[in-house]
Amino acid sequence: MDTQQKLQVNSNSMQERVKVYRLNDNGNWDDQGTGHVTVDHLERTEEFGLYVIDEEDNETLLLHRILPDDIYRKQGDTIISWRDPEYSTELALSFQETTGCSYIWDHICNVQRTLQFTTLNNETFHSMNSELRELPAVELSTLPLILKTVTESGIGDHMRLTPLLLNDQDFFQKLMELFRICEDLKNIDGLHMIFKIVRGIILFNSTQIFEKIFGDELVMEIIGALEYDPEAPHIQHHRNFLKERVVFKEVIPIKDPLVLSKIHQTYRVGYLKVGF
Repeated sequence: MDTQQKLQVNSNSMQERVKVYRLNDNGNWDDQGTGHVTVDHLERTEEFGLYVIDEEDNETLLLHRILPDDIYRKQGDTIISWRDPEYSTELALSFQETTGCSYIWDHICNVQRTLQFTTLNNETFHSMNSELRELPAVELSTLPLILKTVTESGIGDHMRLTPLLLNDQDFFQKLMELFRICEDLKNIDGLHMIFKIVRGIILFNSTQIFEKIFGDELVMEIIGALEYDPEAPHIQHHRNFLKERVVFKEVIPIKDPLVLSKIHQTYRVGYLKVGF
């Protein structure tokens, strides 16, 4: 459910008749005009604001972005006032009807609760990432949490997550086991999440992680996970291409299996960089 549905505020909201006042430098309230106020999305954003449209010429008397801060005051039954920090101005709406004042006040409070909840969730998530000591268990039910941990982290978080990924001996094996299960069951939602997790980890651009995931044991399943891009119109066929086309031809026989494995790994990373 998106923010607009949660708030149940849209362009068909009730329009309440108000007078707009602005506090001048002399400490007096200047009448800015009479119009109708609504709570609605600000243009080209997901934020909400107060709109007051002049009742005579349909010009905008007031456009104010609703903030999560404790700046709004309900005075009596018909006045809502606040100090707008963006313009350092004291503003007030004087409502014709008490019901209209209560209606707009409730919407302001509703928007604020949503903003505060979102801020708290973001702060909690980043705090959790900064204190992360181990990765979530790799299960179908935890894929959303793993995805959030990997893809919604900054550079500092990448530096903390990389050693956790490297030190967890079973993380990639279990993730690929889950990939096989999701592919067998045609669990598209699971496959899309695993794609995003794998791509997010690759974007850490860690040589040590590359050595781990593009080794012979995991590479085909890692590449397989990258076939399920939710934004691609069709499933990709990277595994087939890698098996049939990206083949290293030995001009001189290489007997050292470690050297040969390293060369194959370089080929695979090269294909990945071209393909993604």
